[in-house]
Amino acid sequence: MSIRITIGLALATLVSLGASAQERFTTTTVKIFDHEHLNFSGEYAKKGLVPDVKGVVRIADGRVLLKKIAIPKTKKYTEAKVRVTLSSAGDRWDKSGSLFVIPATSKVNMLTVAQGEATLPAYPVAQEKLPGTIPSAGYQPTVELMRFMTPFGVGYYSGREGFEKRRPVYIPFFEKQVVWEQDITDRLPLLNGEALIGVWIDTWTAEGYNIDVELTVKESTLPIDPKQKQWIAPLVNTVYYAGQGMPDIFGRRDIEVEVDIPKNVKNTMLKYIVTGHGGHNEGDEFVKKENIIYLDGQKVLAFTPWRDDCASFRRFNPGSGVWLMRDTASYIDTVSNKYAEKEIEERIASSDLSRSNWCPGSVVEPVTINLPNIKPGKHKIRFSIPKAQVADGDKMNHWLISAYMVGTIR
Repeated sequence: MSIRITIGLALATLVSLGASAQERFTTTTVKIFDHEHLNFSGEYAKKGLVPDVKGVVRIADGRVLLKKIAIPKTKKYTEAKVRVTLSSAGDRWDKSGSLFVIPATSKVNMLTVAQGEATLPAYPVAQEKLPGTIPSAGYQPTVELMRFMTPFGVGYYSGREGFEKRRPVYIPFFEKQVVWEQDITDRLPLLNGEALIGVWIDTWTAEGYNIDVELTVKESTLPIDPKQKQWIAPLVNTVYYAGQGMPDIFGRRDIEVEVDIPKNVKNTMLKYIVTGHGGHNEGDEFVKKENIIYLDGQKVLAFTPWRDDCASFRRFNPGSGVWLMRDTASYIDTVSNKYAEKEIEERIASSDLSRSNWCPGSVVEPVTINLPNIKPGKHKIRFSIPKAQVADGDKMNHWLISAYMVGTIR
């Protein structure tokens, strides 16, 4: 049976908030998700796709929140950023998260699928259970506004008995929440008019997380050239929001997509978001793996996504597992007032360990590839991770990638 729903609109009217005529920008903040509880519960499926009083719809057993907003189009230069505030409501683990927009031009999307009105287009290789991953006729993949990784239990376990003893001496306290911000000006064309915004966290607990999301729009006094418009093309998204299988495809094959570059496009760029996951100590999460992107067979990017600064996020990770590691420490001896050495046992947390382009508690920045010489017409783009591993039992190797292209048309 087909169910159609109407989601309430959060209308963002771009007005000056007491700004003087000399200021360059006026700023408006739109609250998209306001103190929402995101968790995993079969109860949501029983209630059906009914928006709550805030206009929020829950799908995928509560792991995806969706809401429509409306932002009037502007004739002035505009900047935009999103801000996500998150705390644990009892989920202790590090989880993948994604804030996204569903292109209005895509009539098939995760909401129409949840309503029973459509199905996501199948991936062209039957073996790969990745519907909705790449563009097809009448369909565009979801575009990420922010990829983030939840820390281990921030807030819920902060200050709790037993967990405080896991706190290393170099941080004064565990934080109550984590806050991320990211500039999304290049994706603003997808938000103009009515837009369907969503947030997903890969939680499998009834406790889940508490989350706030807000959009800040800064409108300049500078007018936009009426002969110029922004162009954006979604390319790929392997995040398994709802209905997709484990995206371990790169252990078997590359992903190839086709993009049609319009005439008179300038300043063309490809934006690439990537994180590697799973497989235990020797898996794709903890082993460096080169990522390669080809344009019409020519290599345009080859890099190894990696973060080795994860210890700097320790204050957000009270629930992280902690071990003791033997080490030889050099220190100032208080008797001789000279440096001495001795063997010590030092705390090391799971959240300290280096990972494939993410840390528990971090936001993931897109990689930008400039393509100034790309010609109008159809082009093939291939995404490759040559040494990626497939999932094997509880070794759930996989890569979450998404990409889109932007440019300016005159």
